[in-house]
Amino acid sequence: MRALVISGGGSKGAFAGGVAQYLMEVEKREYDMFLGTSTGSLLIPHLATNDISKVYDIFTNVTQGDIFSVSPFVQRKKGDREFVSIDFVNSLWQFIRMKRTFGESKALKRNIRRNFTKEEYNKIRKTKEDVVVTVSNLSKNRVEYKSINECTYEEFCNWIWISCNYIPFMSLAKVDGYEYADGGLGCVIPIREAIKRGATIVDAIVLESEQMQRTKVLGKNPFSLMISLFGHLMDQMEKHDITIGKLAAKTKDVQLNLYYTPTRLTENSLIFSKRLMVKWWQEGYDYAKQKSNENSKMSELKDK
Repeated sequence: MRALVISGGGSKGAFAGGVAQYLMEVEKREYDMFLGTSTGSLLIPHLATNDISKVYDIFTNVTQGDIFSVSPFVQRKKGDREFVSIDFVNSLWQFIRMKRTFGESKALKRNIRRNFTKEEYNKIRKTKEDVVVTVSNLSKNRVEYKSINECTYEEFCNWIWISCNYIPFMSLAKVDGYEYADGGLGCVIPIREAIKRGATIVDAIVLESEQMQRTKVLGKNPFSLMISLFGHLMDQMEKHDITIGKLAAKTKDVQLNLYYTPTRLTENSLIFSKRLMVKWWQEGYDYAKQKSNENSKMSELKDK
């Protein structure tokens, strides 16, 4: 059984889309299971229906307004560089309303339901072994994995949304009396979960470079420093998840193929820029093609 696993990574999900497109359209890989965290959770339902063009249009055209109903950020452009800074008015308004997060992501919730239809949900249930999204149960201090086979359409859309809620910048959700948030707060890339569910071959797309290639720029104010700190913690958790995944693959004799970003794509994955995401999608496609060619050459050398 073959599984495709996609890590969290915000706007960098466009890179994962490019990798998946090459693997599915050119390499003709057919996946029985799809597992994702955060932005990976947004990708996998559409990949499970094999609708690459649809997910490309969604990911390369998304804007801040498609994500945030109350945005804690102001997106700016200086030359060729795009960056975000704090929206003091919106953040202050959240405090006045006694909210616990700087922003709200109800716009994303509406967009998920608009873009992922009940017909697609039913198609996946009939044709795929499983589609699983990762969420963090903060009340119980544990990671939970929500299978499409165990949820109604409405419930599954809600879990996809919850998996993407990168607090304290997005909404904090409550289900059955428990508070939930972004799955990446507990498991950035669920490789081990794919193996536990029976995968014998796992293609895992990691939305971070394998090696830190340059000094990371830390925030210049408390708010941007918080973003940098969260990014650091996620990076460390991701490395832990990959190490555990490699160990599980070795123990269970599972073939694990890892696809990293060749470079660090951005310092802030909450920037949603069409120009950047179109570029990252193509880079993902080209990277998967290059890696496939390298693997073919290595196989030829071994045969000789």
